[in-house]
Amino acid sequence: MPVMVVDERKEPITGPYVVRMGGWTLERYLREAPEDQIWEFVRGEIIMHSPATAEHQRVTGFLYRLLQGYCEARGWGEVLMAPAALQVLPEVVREPDVFVVPPEEMERARGVPLTVRPALVVEVTSPATRGMDLGEKAAEYREAGIPEYWVVDRERQEVVAQWGTEVIRVREGRLISRAVPGFWLAVEWLFQEPLPPASACLQRILSEKAL
Repeated sequence: MPVMVVDERKEPITGPYVVRMGGWTLERYLREAPEDQIWEFVRGEIIMHSPATAEHQRVTGFLYRLLQGYCEARGWGEVLMAPAALQVLPEVVREPDVFVVPPEEMERARGVPLTVRPALVVEVTSPATRGMDLGEKAAEYREAGIPEYWVVDRERQEVVAQWGTEVIRVREGRLISRAVPGFWLAVEWLFQEPLPPASACLQRILSEKAL
């Protein structure tokens, strides 16, 4: 279904946006949602996201390379990234930027939507999605029993980390995962311009213990 997002003058919107449309079923969403765009389904609504910026893609790719390289080196789990439909709750399908499937869930990581429970979910937020990422998504991931959730906010230069009802904001120093054994990163890496080489950061993660 072709959709064009326009302003009040009927001019195409070029900035970040989120569009919500009601009257959908999960079956229709799975049948019609495009595979190359971020469309989510939440309790009868579809949520369409604007195309990702280059800055968003760089941070997402950086995080994916760190997590993928770490999990591969340690033989622990599998790392996936958007667009990949994850059924968080019976009437909620999200497409997280990056998520880690633990070893015990890997055999079930097949088809659409994925019905696995990730160990860690990471969203790279923007002004258009911050309220959703920190609000309804955080509540959904907590309700689903996902043990760890990070929101990377480059504009505010902080990472919001959630473990159940515990939430902290980290602006500097090491952020240590509690769900992916031994994984950590220096929060400052995420806010450098340009981003540091992922390969060098991965070598540090693999060679230094998470303290």
